Order: sequence, then structure tokens, then C-alpha cells
Amino acid sequence: MIPTHLKSLQALELAMRTGSLTAAGKLLGITTAAVGQRIKTLEEHLGFDLLVRAKSGICLTPELSAALPHIVAAFRELETAAHLLDFQRGLEIHVLANTDWAELWLKTRLSEFKAANPNILFCVNGVGDVPLRLGQADCEVWFGEPRGGYGEEMLFRDYLLPVASPENTKRVSSLDAAERLEGFPLLHLNCYRTDPVAIGWPEWISAHGYRKTAAERGIRYAHVLQALEAVFSDAGMLICGLALVQSQLESGIISLPFAISQGAWTEHAYYAAFRESAVRRTQVAAFRSWLLEKSSETTGHLEKLLARD
Repeated sequence: MIPTHLKSLQALELAMRTGSLTAAGKLLGITTAAVGQRIKTLEEHLGFDLLVRAKSGICLTPELSAALPHIVAAFRELETAAHLLDFQRGLEIHVLANTDWAELWLKTRLSEFKAANPNILFCVNGVGDVPLRLGQADCEVWFGEPRGGYGEEMLFRDYLLPVASPENTKRVSSLDAAERLEGFPLLHLNCYRTDPVAIGWPEWISAHGYRKTAAERGIRYAHVLQALEAVFSDAGMLICGLALVQSQLESGIISLPFAISQGAWTEHAYYAAFRESAVRRTQVAAFRSWLLEKSSETTGHLEKLLARD
């Protein structure tokens, strides 16, 4: 028969294991007084004391001394069962994702989902509300081609266009069109190299007629996130996906020095795949629906930008 007052027994076991009510409270996320109240409730139910105070601290009564080994063993078994059944992940979502997408796209939107679902905890690329756990991620997101796996969804393609700091945009706009890029350092990204149609500076300059000697020269970055730091500090202009920098553009931290029509869509896209066993969990299914909705909004936003240009 399963004993009643399980929470009181848990507080008692943790207090004995850690050596203090305060430490037990921290593990349970409650106050020291609340731990004491749980133990007192159990004592009142049983009709005898479990703990007594002495000069050396809290001491066990004979009744608790006899029962404690069994209580400790019981909670050890419960912890083992919880680990085997993956109870810890019940309200957790673990995401393994493309770094730029995670930091620039997901991070700026995730607070909205978390506000509507405050009990759901995230771990994205090993960092977040909860620690990284062993096993497969619930969701994986990458930029590239479809892999054909279970639960795979295309999120969105991106639209590549030069971006710059507001200061550099002013400088470029004040120059003659044929000379606009002369003297400006160009920043390059390696993350689009595998895309067969993605444009870089040499292709973009050739297509739009802006004169720039040695267009292939300049600092190369592995990720958009790294290159943006250089853009923010007026160190150069960058061609990157507008979907990733939507919040920076809307806040005015970066701007568009050239017409939106002078960009190009990527052939590769961001894809998400959800583990079959994970998507059966309610919170993962909710995250999947939200992710597809926000991705559709991103595509719509890019299309509206192009339509207005």
C-alpha cells in the first residue's frame, strides 16, 4: 500500500540526506519553514515526534531511526524509476539547432511561447532552463537540404541581402552609385557556401553593377552571429539572411543600404525534425505547432518586404 503524506516523507528524507531543513528546502524549491511544516504535519498524523532539537542540532527519535533506512531506500528506488521512465523530461523540451537560427531567430521569439506555456522548460544546444540530458534531442533544426527523416518539416527559406550599420548606410547612400562600395570593408560568411544559389559579394556586385576592387577579400566568419558584431561596430557590410536579423532591422540596430529587390532567395532552407516518441508529449506537440506557425509568419514577412519594394 502506497503511504500517504508522500511530500512530507520526501521533505523528511531530504532533510536527513542533506543535514538541514534549509538545504532540503532549496532542493524542493520551498522555504525552510515550509519543510518544517511538512514534517510537523507528518508527526501530527503519526502521533509522535520524528525529530528533536538538541545542542548539537536536530536529532532523530528512536522511531525515525528505525524507519529511516527504509525511507531512504524507497526514495532511491523512486528516483531510479523516474530516471528510467524519463519523468524529468515531462515538461522539458531539448532542441539541437543551427547556432545562428537558435540565437537570432528562436531566441527572439521563444519568450512568447514560454509566456503562454510557463511550465515548459527549454534546453537549446545544451543551454537554457534545464541542464543537457543524455539521449536524443526532442527537436533538431538545421540549414541545408531535407534529410527525409520522420517528422521533418521545412520551416523557411531565407532572403539574402546586404546589411550595414545605420552609420555605414548613410555613408553609402551619400556616394555616387558606381562608387558606393569602394573603400568599405566587406564581410563574408561561410555558412551559405554549400547552397548552390546563395549570393556572396562577388556575385552580388557583378549582378548589380557596383564597382568594388577585390570583392572576394575581407574577413570570413563561420556564423552570422559573429559577423553581426563587426556590423554593429561599423567594421563592414555583410550579406546575410533577413529572416535571421528581423528583430535587429526592426529595432534599427542595423539597416539596409540597398533596395530589397537586389537580394536573392536561398535554395537551402531551415528544416526541423521531431523525434517520434517526443512529439507524442503534449508540450512538444504544442512547440511544434507554434514553431511552424512562426516560421510561416517569417516567410510572409519576407514576401511582404519584397512586395513593398
